[in-house]
Parts: sequence; structure tokens; C-alpha cells
Amino acid sequence: MSQGWSARDIPDQSGRTAVVTGANSGIGLITARELARCGARVLLACRDERRGEEAAARIRYAVRGADVAFAPLDLADLASVRAFAADLPADRLDLLINNAGVMALPYGRTADGFETQFGVNHLGHFALTGLLLPKLLAAGRPRVVTVSSGLHALSDIDMGDLNSERHYRRWIAYGRSKTANLLFVHELARRARAAGSALVAAAAHPGYAATNLQTAAARMEDRRAAERMMALGNRLVAQPASAGALPTLYAATAPGVRPDSFTGPRLLGWRGAPGPSWRAGWTRGDVAGERLWVASEQLTGVTYEGL
Repeated sequence: MSQGWSARDIPDQSGRTAVVTGANSGIGLITARELARCGARVLLACRDERRGEEAAARIRYAVRGADVAFAPLDLADLASVRAFAADLPADRLDLLINNAGVMALPYGRTADGFETQFGVNHLGHFALTGLLLPKLLAAGRPRVVTVSSGLHALSDIDMGDLNSERHYRRWIAYGRSKTANLLFVHELARRARAAGSALVAAAAHPGYAATNLQTAAARMEDRRAAERMMALGNRLVAQPASAGALPTLYAATAPGVRPDSFTGPRLLGWRGAPGPSWRAGWTRGDVAGERLWVASEQLTGVTYEGL
């Protein structure tokens, strides 16, 4: 892996179709823009129609001839996930980037009754990937890239309390949802390998990148001092979103990306060019991955046909 890998190194993506969740801002927007710049047809899967359409317009302005479109997707509502998958205007899907997420929110529940962070960050993407699997398997060399976080190290999952009903601590719940992302990638890669599939499941994380993810919870709760502090950290410490998107873009496009790999910034997992990232041992457990997979199937009602 080149120490200086950048968006200029993305291979030609002509003829490929990609879905990027949460592509209306931050890392998702940058990821979608760079894939479109390299020739991919990109669907921006976003909850907010106005912001999604504005993001598509921004990409078309930045990239002449960009083939991009908005499609509504609310990962906090499984009915929306099913509708998105059913309406996807493509016979095959080459690349799915599970990028959208929420961080350290006050306790809440999704439309289906799941704790919000677990429901959006993991279960929504688990269901989406499973529903899109037939179109992914129809592609010659499909990839699924799921964006986790270095903060998965805050906690392993608790299989006895997936919805944090006994005791909710927002940062622990966030860490558990990001651990769930990595266990999902581990089990998806294992199942693809066992089925003899060419599908590559990989994970990435942005390090500390300046996006609205950091300020969203404080803004939601009208904690203005906390919002200002997070915004100051973004300005003074974080790397730009364009750099934070590089690990995702590498995992999505670079030749030779290995299944179940975890790509992040090289410099202490914080910033810099993409490289292999440390991950907690509990994110590579076959037993834990299988248990979470079975529970996720039961909770979402989605099974993975073909794997």
C-alpha cells in the first residue's frame, strides 16, 4: 500500500454502479463525488430529499458529466430500507458503501423500536446489504465497504442487551454499534468465502475528520457550549473530510483489498494517508459474528439468500 495513496490513485470506475449511504454531506459526499469523478454511476442514498438533491447538484457542478442521482433512504425505518432496495434502478450493483451513521445521541428508538445508534449504524445497513445482495452477486467483482470507527474500542457488544435497555451510556452504545459494524464485515467476509463468492467485504474508518457528525448530538439537545467545543476541535485538530474519505475510497476501489480488512489513517489511526488499522480482537470472533448475524436476521426479518 502506497504511503501517499490519494484520490488521484482511484482506478477507472466506468461501467460500475455504486450506492453511498449518507452521501449528502461530509465523508459520504466526498466519497460519492470522487467515485463519480472516476466514472461510476452513483446513487446518493439519503434521508432528507432536499439535502440529497442539493448534494447531487453539487457533485454535478464539481464533476462535468457526473452520473449521480438521489434516492430516499431512512436507515432508521426498515420499511424505507425495503422500499429503497425494491426501487433500486439497476440490474446489478458493483459497490455498496455503508457510510451513514449517528454518534453519541441521547437515548431514542427507530421506527421499528431499536435503540437509535444500534438501529441506524448496524441494523439498517445489515438489512440494506441483505436486500441488495442479489444485485451485488450479479456483479463480477462486488464490494461492500462498511464505515466503522476507532471508537469501536470503547466496548464489545452485549448480546444480552443489544438495544441498551438496561443501562444507556451514549458513548458506549456508539462503540457497540461500531463493533457491530466490524463483526458484520467479519461474518459477511467469512460467509462469502465459504460460498465461493467473489464479493469482498471490507471496513474503513476516517480517523478524526471534520464533519457534522461531531456536532449533531449537541445541536439536537441545544447544548451550545458543547457544539462550539466540537466545532473548534474540527477546525483546529481534525483533518478535512476529503482526507477522512480516503480510507473508504481505498477500501472501495484499490486493487488487492483483502476481505475483512480494516483501513484507516496511518498516523496513529488519527489522520494521514490510508493504511491498515488496529482493531480489537473481539471484532474478529467467529462465534460472536455468527451470534450477531442470527440476531440481526431475527430483528430485521432479512436473510441473505446466496450466502
